[in-house]
Amino acid sequence: MEKPDQARGRQPDDNATGPARESVCPLRGDREKVSAAIRSLIAQRSIVPPLSKEELLLVADESLLAAGLPGQFRDYAAVAVHNELWRPSLGGIPYSRRLLLLPKCLRHKDRCQGKLDEFGLVCARCGSCIIDEIHAEAEDLGYVIMVAEGSPLVMALIESGQVEAVVGVSCLAVLENVFPYMEAAAVPGLAIPLLRDGCEDTEVDMESVWDAIYLNSSSPVPRLNLEELRSRVKDCFTPAALDTLMGPAEGDTERIARRWLAGTGKRWRPFLAAAVHQALQEDPRESLPPSLKKLLVAVESFHKASLIHDDIEDGDEERYGRKTLHAAFGVPAALNAGDLLLGEGYRLIGELDCPSDRIAEMLRNAAAGHRTLCLGQGAELFWRRRREPLSSREVLAIFRRKTAPAFEVALHLGALYAGADSDLLHRLHRYSEALGVAYQIRDDLLDSGFAADGGEAADPEALGPSLFLALAWERAAGEDREAVETFWRSEKPDAAARSHVLGIMKRLGLPDLVRSQLDVYRREAVEAVSALDNVNLKIVLHRVMGKIFSDLSMMGCCNDHQARNASLRESGENRSG
Repeated sequence: MEKPDQARGRQPDDNATGPARESVCPLRGDREKVSAAIRSLIAQRSIVPPLSKEELLLVADESLLAAGLPGQFRDYAAVAVHNELWRPSLGGIPYSRRLLLLPKCLRHKDRCQGKLDEFGLVCARCGSCIIDEIHAEAEDLGYVIMVAEGSPLVMALIESGQVEAVVGVSCLAVLENVFPYMEAAAVPGLAIPLLRDGCEDTEVDMESVWDAIYLNSSSPVPRLNLEELRSRVKDCFTPAALDTLMGPAEGDTERIARRWLAGTGKRWRPFLAAAVHQALQEDPRESLPPSLKKLLVAVESFHKASLIHDDIEDGDEERYGRKTLHAAFGVPAALNAGDLLLGEGYRLIGELDCPSDRIAEMLRNAAAGHRTLCLGQGAELFWRRRREPLSSREVLAIFRRKTAPAFEVALHLGALYAGADSDLLHRLHRYSEALGVAYQIRDDLLDSGFAADGGEAADPEALGPSLFLALAWERAAGEDREAVETFWRSEKPDAAARSHVLGIMKRLGLPDLVRSQLDVYRREAVEAVSALDNVNLKIVLHRVMGKIFSDLSMMGCCNDHQARNASLRESGENRSG
């Protein structure tokens, strides 16, 4: 199919004036020179996506230097780097699985006959602007099309698996603010910056739009379909599948343990193991080997055993909307069923169809993870007996032991089964450790009520062991320090004490400090896998972070960003005054 005649659409006029802000793309005349420099760097260093914003900017700076262009154009060059990295992946995705995201500001504000609803602009196909032209061509190809700025609906489409790639047109301000969401989802995407931005009557280079929309690859990179993989993993845990993989259940203990294993759950850990294994295959779309399915059941057996024991330790009577095992059958029977699942996990690993030295390494890895988790949980349990203040270093040590092994064991077992080398295992260890600490800090933010302005705590008794309390105890003085220490030692602090301590934390600026700590560990996780040369594996690991740290508040148009930033600056000035 030929590209539509560009003369039908409104072409960019570099000398135009009006309500839109003058922002002509400075790289138009040197686009090929910059692209060549970018392609050369990517080839030399075997760079694969996704990259963090900081990594994109570094490559952009080097590309501009190689092209002999000034560094002031780095934002445009960073977009070009992002596009060059994702072109091979996006080109192999069917048009029907791509989302085309256009900004409302491309419409002609005086002649537009379209209607705005909660999802964006419903184009009336009146022909008064280029939205109609782009919309018609993309629709014929099979694109999903939205005329809206960054929206929660975009992320919902991505999460649902309805779209696998995004072609987006927007101003640099919106692209910059929406980028973290795209990075988190690790979705192949091409971005076309507006030539002239603002919030009405804007302009775009139509040649770039058509190139992106029609991009197609005759030899696409085999891509791991994560939604399809999730479904395959889920199929391993039907009662019939478990009987095939584990053998028929014998006796009451095995039956209740098997029902618990087959019951409700996200299957997050076996999914991670399967995803890493498949990403390391020549064709990640191949079916799951029967022996790998045994490994997935082993990983989930370890997890479900830990839940049985956690419920007993915490005194929880309900999980997944039904009685916990100890509530239904008593503590002794539940403990025994949990212990059986631990044994089943080790048995299944020992039966895997792979070299004996690899099996031995998997068993050592699982045992080390089990031991570390118990030490972390034990540290918290004994703290609850004494309820004494902890330093921030001690809290982070508990965080590291309690959560990181859950990620690491799943990732390592999948990688080991695939025959991964020591370098990859080391990167997965660093990634898991940073991710585990970040995960716990995120929970700390949610439990404290500081995850969003004006939020309430998820659990009024969930502030310990807490990074917030540790930092408050280390930084407060006088009566404030005494109040924080009293709160540390209280088993059930009342609402007044809680409100007082939260006020101390705010005065000390702890919400921002804890968020900065979260960002530090998230960056460490990204850096740990930044040098990987496997696109599918990088996508998997980035999407894990995206799932854990997803933020549903997508951004609006560039004016919205400016208004929000002005508000933040004003509130900061008020605090400092």
